[in-house]
Amino acid sequence: WFNFLSSLSPLPDEVNFWQPSGGTSFRVINPGELFLFKLHSPLNYIVGGGFFVRHSVLPLSLAWEAFEQKNGTKDFESFHARIMHFRKQYKSFEPDPMIGCIILTEPFFFIKKGEWIPIPENWSPNIVQGKTYDTDDPVGESLWNKIKECLSKNKKNDIELNKAQEIAEEGAAYGTEYLMRARLGQGAFRILVTEAYKRKCAITGERTLPVLESAHIKPYSKSGPHRVNNGLLLRSDLHKLFDLGYVTITADFHIEVSKRIKEEYENGRAYYALHGQKLINLPVKPSDWPTKGYIEWHNQKIFVP
Repeated sequence: WFNFLSSLSPLPDEVNFWQPSGGTSFRVINPGELFLFKLHSPLNYIVGGGFFVRHSVLPLSLAWEAFEQKNGTKDFESFHARIMHFRKQYKSFEPDPMIGCIILTEPFFFIKKGEWIPIPENWSPNIVQGKTYDTDDPVGESLWNKIKECLSKNKKNDIELNKAQEIAEEGAAYGTEYLMRARLGQGAFRILVTEAYKRKCAITGERTLPVLESAHIKPYSKSGPHRVNNGLLLRSDLHKLFDLGYVTITADFHIEVSKRIKEEYENGRAYYALHGQKLINLPVKPSDWPTKGYIEWHNQKIFVP
């Protein structure tokens, strides 16, 4: 996983540090906090890290669609084979197993062995699931200082240079505030929107996960950010219609369906039944609701009545 990702050019902007079992929870750190990579014994070194976004249990296929090679393998077949290698307790073939996904943004890698950091003195050989450290503790503070030093020396790409400057200037520049300023990737956007909408289509309430897609209201190609409040979870056909301007939503979360569907395709009865209805599913947190500015942009630039 480490060798593959650290050899990519350019280096990835996000990664999925996956767990082969879907039943393992992960609640030991908060979004925006630092997550470090330790190699398997006997290579007892810390070789990089990233900033924690969230943990989700997802079908293997969705994890691949969201992150592709940022899962640490060259293709889906290799990814599936790697997962099944660790799921030996399962006797039958699993075409799409559920796996744990620890999503990290702005990863960094210490590629040269001379940069690797020996594990802290209190690391036990029995540790399998990881260990947390606090900078208020002498061991944790020492580890944090070594990480800062390695980042400051690293010149491989702009992400690491920017990160090193932030850390040097602000100290422990991580946590919720850091995550708010972090450059989230496409994969993290997809998973954050999926979870914010409780894995249900905003328009229809459809819950069949393989047909649900995270739509940007203002496209990323048009400077729309990878933020939940610039997203909608939509059934795949509605996502395509939304992107093409056949469907939109209003600032008060009502659905608008363009007359062009009937004019161009002499069809669309199922879609016109949605016209004027209110979104039936929104995120729990109002801060994650679609932002008025993005909605207005879509209405003015994409939607054609």
